[in-house]
Amino acid sequence: MKGEVDEDDGTFTNISLADDSADGQPTVLRFRPEDQDNTMNCEIDGEMENQVEQEDKRRLINQVLELQHTLEDLSARVDAVKEENLKLKSENQVLGQYIENLMSASSVFQTTDTKSKRK
Repeated sequence: MKGEVDEDDGTFTNISLADDSADGQPTVLRFRPEDQDNTMNCEIDGEMENQVEQEDKRRLINQVLELQHTLEDLSARVDAVKEENLKLKSENQVLGQYIENLMSASSVFQTTDTKSKRK
């Protein structure tokens, strides 16, 4: 297959070994510079869209990971607060029992029934 480029109008003449055309004339393919620009623009636009999509995916993945870490931190904090709460409840019960024992041992806090003693 042999081809020639006509530098004046930017056309490419394709000469086929087999004469396929009805009129026997060589087929002329024309590549206009604006067609190449459109093709290149489409490719660039596609690449840019792909890059934007990839960046969006990366950003979303980073946000998800950050939220997962935050959730893990909050969950650990909740567990620590629950543990501290149980500890404080236990201490409260011990202190409450201690205060009751002191009150029952002290005469100041003894219930006095003065009416029954006077009668």
